[in-house]
Amino acid sequence: MLYRPFGKTDVQVSALGFGAMRLPRDEEAAVRLIRKALDLGVNYVDTAPGYLEGLSEEYVGTALQGRREQVYLATKNPIQNASGADWRKRLDASLERLKTDYIDFYHMWSITWDIYTQRIIGPNGPLAEARKAQSEGVIRHLCFSVHDKPENIIKIIDTGEFETMLCQYNLLDRANEGAIEHAYKRGMGVAIMGPIGGGRLATPTSAIGQAVQAGAVGTPEVALRFVLSNPYVSVALSGMTSTAMIEENARIASMEEPLSETERQVVIASLDHFAELSKLYCTGCNYCMPCPNDIAIPRVFELMNHHRIWGLTDHAVSSYQQLVKRGRGVDQCVECGVCESKCPQKIEIIRQLKECAAVLGA
Repeated sequence: MLYRPFGKTDVQVSALGFGAMRLPRDEEAAVRLIRKALDLGVNYVDTAPGYLEGLSEEYVGTALQGRREQVYLATKNPIQNASGADWRKRLDASLERLKTDYIDFYHMWSITWDIYTQRIIGPNGPLAEARKAQSEGVIRHLCFSVHDKPENIIKIIDTGEFETMLCQYNLLDRANEGAIEHAYKRGMGVAIMGPIGGGRLATPTSAIGQAVQAGAVGTPEVALRFVLSNPYVSVALSGMTSTAMIEENARIASMEEPLSETERQVVIASLDHFAELSKLYCTGCNYCMPCPNDIAIPRVFELMNHHRIWGLTDHAVSSYQQLVKRGRGVDQCVECGVCESKCPQKIEIIRQLKECAAVLGA
């Protein structure tokens, strides 16, 4: 296992982190998986109070009994309001579930710039309470996780209040590359969620695999190697659900050079090419929304691109089935034409929706 500096924290974290969001709902099995990862050198475990309705923190706490000092433990606190007292109650509840008296990396969970300015920094708010908890040794490093726009992520970074951040980054979503580099250059540690695209890249696709010349590798391996080859990334979190997956990811995270610079540039060129092809079908501008019948038009087209361009057919089909179950599939279309009247690309949306349904609904 390779280890990387986590910003200016004086901590070395394993390149592979254990994301505890997808643990099995069986404590014995969950504990076994976490401890297997620790045995292979993983020293960063990330959980949250909302994962598995709180069971994730409980399972992680059990798994770390007797091994707590080997692990850097990360969890999160949802900023539900501007009350520091309420924030502290949630912290105390997490400590109890985790069976520990301190948390190494504690995140303001899924914040935005608006949440930061309106809820976090006020008098007697979460930030003030977090500093108090730090002075008590209850939390060691204050962090944030985020799904906001890259420009807002940079604003949060530039406050200087946080030591590490957790954001999404993968082959299919590179929007945060600039923010990741900015965080690194500001001395922050950078943890990545969704390196396998939330499961979208878990199935093989030759479109991605062929871009890497260093041996025959599957799409999940390319995806993880791509993230770890970014020099500004400290640790990539993976929600590992089997011993085989843990062993494979640990192998990848032990590579001295996940991708050569030449391979990385080839992958990026391929990704840029695929992205341009995707725009020929739909740019994702969302001007067609809202649909009077609640059809998720841009999402349907996005899934069609995952099948047609990226070769992620299994993911595209299963995701489309979920849309249909929620009443947001093409079967709801009455051909009213409202979407086509608003499309700046003048796409024949009705016809193309039918094509998508024929392929993804088959």
